[in-house]
Amino acid sequence: MDGAESGTMGMLLALLVAALLAPLIGHRLARWVIVPSVVLEIGFGILLGPSVLGIVRENATITLLADLGLALLMFMAGYEIDFRRIKGRPLNRALLAWACSVALGLGIGWALFGASRTALIVGLALTTTALGTVLPILRDSGALGGAFGTRFLASGSVGEFGPIVLIALLLSGYRPWEGTLLLALFFALAGAAAWAATRPRSERWALLIRATLGSSAQVAVRLCMVVIVALVWLASAMHLDALLGSFAAGIVVKLMISANHEGEAERVESKMDAIGFGFLIPVFFVVTGVRFDLASLLAEPVLLLLPPVLLVAFLLVRGGPEYLFSRGDVPEAQRPALVLFSATALPLLTVLTTIGTRDGSMDGAHAAAIVAAGMLSVLILPQAGGALLRRTAGTAAPAERSREEE
Repeated sequence: MDGAESGTMGMLLALLVAALLAPLIGHRLARWVIVPSVVLEIGFGILLGPSVLGIVRENATITLLADLGLALLMFMAGYEIDFRRIKGRPLNRALLAWACSVALGLGIGWALFGASRTALIVGLALTTTALGTVLPILRDSGALGGAFGTRFLASGSVGEFGPIVLIALLLSGYRPWEGTLLLALFFALAGAAAWAATRPRSERWALLIRATLGSSAQVAVRLCMVVIVALVWLASAMHLDALLGSFAAGIVVKLMISANHEGEAERVESKMDAIGFGFLIPVFFVVTGVRFDLASLLAEPVLLLLPPVLLVAFLLVRGGPEYLFSRGDVPEAQRPALVLFSATALPLLTVLTTIGTRDGSMDGAHAAAIVAAGMLSVLILPQAGGALLRRTAGTAAPAERSREEE
């Protein structure tokens, strides 16, 4: 192993140690304050990165692992979508709410930065929902069931997938009609893959999937990885955002498993959770912290006001329309919680700011401020939303008991 390889392994070790320490420290802090692991992972990345200790510096290997982590995060978000559950009114209302968010977000971006690429990036950032980040929190707390879970899945799916589509259309570098044509072609190919995934499989293939879930072969897991990489490669080859491919892969695999191997769906999901949340996804969030340009942000103190301002903008732009269009979909007392969860944003912010810094339309300080706003949203909004849900559950229980006594 030469010096470069040894250095990369040392940096990878530092990333993995940070990923390990984040949930351990979060568990210790939970007696006083709930801090999501993702925030601690980004914080460790800032500490390890060039802004502070300089232990980790991004290279091709680290970038590849981080990109795979982001792909797995989007895959898991796509996998969680249950179209049978959200179709109809929940999805239609979520689409209307997101369309309003787009209009508001782009309007605010234009008001702040004029008719520029930066305005477009900021406007799109305000329309996102961190479905992949929030889902584990809701799933662990048992809040995904019922009307609230259905409505948030619809809102989060649109708030994750919609911005990816607009990124592919507006920030891919193509002229609008070319981007639209390529996007339509990608959807046609992904739709064909989804249709093929739902076709009945031979009993021999089903037995092979079932038999290898507990062996070293792990055919189902390997098939998932092939689908992810294939659709990510297809999107990249068409110069569309790779996240489009990984999100679509999650949908395709979910349809395939549900149609042909429904009994094994939970086991396959647990194994993909282990690969994603046990390894690659934490690496992505730590590397996000490594990329965080703290020095540039501190060099412009006025920009320190931008994260709280953007946090309020998330609530107004993303949460406001969700509140208006959720009437009748969830209990009245849970609508504020839906606002808070829907306004949580982070992964796509890193994608948008990376696009902006790479093409020169955004400097490191503004990019860091936007990512910091996303960190604030993940730190504050899901915790507040969870507290509201627990309060409504606590008040609902006595009411339910009194009805039973009557």
